[in-house]
Amino acid sequence: MMKNISCIAIDDEPMALLVIEQFCQRRGGIELTTYSEPQNGIDEIIRTKPQLVFLDIHMSSINGLDIARSIPHETCIIFTTAHAQYALEGFNLDAVDYLHKPFAYERFCRAVDKAMRRMSTTSVNPQRHITVKQEYSNVNILLNDILYIEALGNYVKIVKVTGGNVLTRTNMKTLMQMLPQETFVRIHRSYIVPLNKINSFTRHNVFINGTDSPLPIGHQYANELSERILHHSHLI
Repeated sequence: MMKNISCIAIDDEPMALLVIEQFCQRRGGIELTTYSEPQNGIDEIIRTKPQLVFLDIHMSSINGLDIARSIPHETCIIFTTAHAQYALEGFNLDAVDYLHKPFAYERFCRAVDKAMRRMSTTSVNPQRHITVKQEYSNVNILLNDILYIEALGNYVKIVKVTGGNVLTRTNMKTLMQMLPQETFVRIHRSYIVPLNKINSFTRHNVFINGTDSPLPIGHQYANELSERILHHSHLI
């Protein structure tokens, strides 16, 4: 028997949440939690990393598009809104689908089916890239092509093995959540590195393959870094 998919719905209109709840119960196979207060929903998404999120866009306290940018990469998003003008930007954020209110049960089911197909594909093909926004475009970056990641003021620079870099407004905390935790480590408030690119390290610096200058190790990250490196097979 297929396991229920974990799901969170955020909408500041209780009646809209009731419709989603009734549709989920009718369809079955969905373990749903609803939030009419967006911040509570955001906190729960970050804490539990659900497989699917139904997300309203036009809410009084926050824009759902801003929430979508902080949702873990592996979580599927289905936007639900009465405002059709947001559809293009919603798809630019790699949403699975866009439900224009009021939507019928059959249309709801098609969106859920699309999300389940994506989940199935993701489970068969492990994560090989992340997608970040650079200006007005989405950029796919292969995990193996990431040399290191550096915070630069309001931007984050992703330096690539193949040359060049990508500048994004995605913050370091969100990027760390998008990356596979077993292969990437934060070494400083301003730096994230892939473990397999570390050549050597001291108490204060990390030396990355293919770079001339070492990267600093922040005091609060030193112990975790040492432990992660010592348990990473290619460095033992």
